[in-house]
Amino acid sequence: MTETAGTPAPETPIAVTLLGMLSGYWVSQIVRTAVDLSIPDHLAGATLTAEEIATRESSDPRATYRLLRACASLGLVSHVGDHRFTGTPMSELLREGVPNTIRELALTWTGPSHWRAWERMPEAVRKGGTQIESALGTDFFTYLGQHPEEGQLFSVAMAGMSAQLNQDLLTAIDTTGISLVVDVGGGSGALVRGLLAAHPDLRGISLDLPHATAGAQEAGDKDGFGDRFAAVSGDFFDSVPAADLYLLKMVLHDWNDEDCVNILRNCRASARPGARALVVENVIGPLGTPGFEPLADMHMLAMLPGQERDLAEFDALYAASGWRRSGEPLPTGFQFQIQNLEAV
Repeated sequence: MTETAGTPAPETPIAVTLLGMLSGYWVSQIVRTAVDLSIPDHLAGATLTAEEIATRESSDPRATYRLLRACASLGLVSHVGDHRFTGTPMSELLREGVPNTIRELALTWTGPSHWRAWERMPEAVRKGGTQIESALGTDFFTYLGQHPEEGQLFSVAMAGMSAQLNQDLLTAIDTTGISLVVDVGGGSGALVRGLLAAHPDLRGISLDLPHATAGAQEAGDKDGFGDRFAAVSGDFFDSVPAADLYLLKMVLHDWNDEDCVNILRNCRASARPGARALVVENVIGPLGTPGFEPLADMHMLAMLPGQERDLAEFDALYAASGWRRSGEPLPTGFQFQIQNLEAV
């Protein structure tokens, strides 16, 4: 609380705070519309009027001005006078094709599939599971296959987030005593290939469904890894290859407890003597702690059969599948945390 002339500043009325929560979807759709009109790209290193942007985008000049005014109130753009606007560090993160962009994530999270699924949240809570099939007519991933434009946005968004997270993981993963690593649900194999580049004596496998591993082997060959890298098409619910180290990055939160135990048991069954596992996930903090993770858990309830978990819930999965957590989770540059597991 700040003070002026010794007088405490008034606290924000509870009703105002609540109204801010209720209008949250206004903000997300303002961001979506700004990205849809390429405003972050138009204003990168430039100062433009609403009319100039409207001409480029074939949008209504007055409505475009109103959008820019709202964006300025949120810090998405900056008003520099004379009804002219320029970009900000925030809008830079929403540009197309720049490093660390979250443009595709913005369009995905505010797009039709997510919007409709969240409309069913009261039903999901009453019935204890996602109602996405009633919203979309099918499950989320099948829907993405039926709607290629949204599917492409989602794939690019996840790949971008994964690439940024991988940079943290490459410095955090301890490969001491490890000769073979398997990335369970590793998709394109980017994380494994990064590890192989940093550790010339290491061999690695990326395990995923056939559509997810498409192009992974070619990428490994292009990187010159030869037989050190293999992209293996398979289902981690059936079996996983033997390894000294298993990587499970943003895998467990997609699945219910029974499925998670199945995945972890398959890893344990194939594990070499002394094997370890590394789990990268959101971790929900103590009850009532402010943070992103409880909200992300509700997103999982809206979209998928899975959930975010607290440490006690993770430990229960590990105990049921032949693993034990070693030490406290390590933070990354994102909200995700790294849990090291030992086989028992």
